[in-house]
Amino acid sequence: MAQYCARKGPVVFSKLGRWAYNLSGFNKYGLYRDDCLHENADVQEAVRRLPRDLYDERNYRIMRALHLSMTKTILPEEEWTKYEDDVKYLEPYLNEVIKERLEREEWGK
Repeated sequence: MAQYCARKGPVVFSKLGRWAYNLSGFNKYGLYRDDCLHENADVQEAVRRLPRDLYDERNYRIMRALHLSMTKTILPEEEWTKYEDDVKYLEPYLNEVIKERLEREEWGK
């Protein structure tokens, strides 16, 4: 029987996901995946709905990443965001916003 990882399913996909995650490079700046989403209207509304502490943490990570980028440095490896530690903190809010937008569009028909 193949090994199974609770986060992503079969271990093969987990290893592939970890490889792609590390290749992306945003973890070297201490960012989470949700910090790097393209900011369309839905993402902006989801960010607006974040609780104050999550919003402040997000802003701190982004400001630190911008500073590191300007100085052309990265964090020490022990401070990189690990694949297992990446939290999809924005996903529940974003799903709610998208669901509401789709419902409004359905009502508008």
